[in-house]
Amino acid sequence: MLNSLFGEKIGMTQLFDQNKKVVAVSVIYFSDWVVTQIKTESNDGYSAIQVGRIKKKNRLKTFSLDWLSKKKEYFSVVKEIIINKVDESKFNLGQKLDFSNISIAEGDLVKIAGTSIGRGYQGVVKRWGFTGGPAAHGSMFHRRPGAIGHMRTQGEVIKGTKLPGQHGFKRTTLTKLRVVKIDSNIGCLFVKGSVPGKKSTLLEISKQG
Repeated sequence: MLNSLFGEKIGMTQLFDQNKKVVAVSVIYFSDWVVTQIKTESNDGYSAIQVGRIKKKNRLKTFSLDWLSKKKEYFSVVKEIIINKVDESKFNLGQKLDFSNISIAEGDLVKIAGTSIGRGYQGVVKRWGFTGGPAAHGSMFHRRPGAIGHMRTQGEVIKGTKLPGQHGFKRTTLTKLRVVKIDSNIGCLFVKGSVPGKKSTLLEISKQG
């Protein structure tokens, strides 16, 4: 059984829990993943499976082992998942993964990592949450960062000072997110709260605990 998987962020929606309360959830699509290579401890020094996601134009075609020699043509993404040595014999080349191969169940806590949304070049107010100065007409401060070299030799700026710059578009990890629902019919995972990235972002989901 796999303790981690890769999925595509579809967006957000709402579900009702057992107490009939609305819960905001993120929808993660997990389907069209095929085992493209099996790595064993005896041959490679560690146990893992390489998985590839079939491209949309090839999803209606019948899978063939010939695809494995042309991965760039048939798979949009190829990733690797670490497994236990005892699970090496449970996977076969060309096997399509589904939720029966995953140890994650409803109610479990998961850790989700992905690339956050890029916000471009931003000032300190949006990038770091600075309060900024007064908005009155006489103010000379407004949204500026303020002095950055006070009482330093020749105006030296301390390394790590929070300044304007590129905001977002970096790897972000959120922990202790609860799995609200798993729908194997449509191949979707519903996780409480928001997850990193925009629509179609590739996410890495790992079981916690």
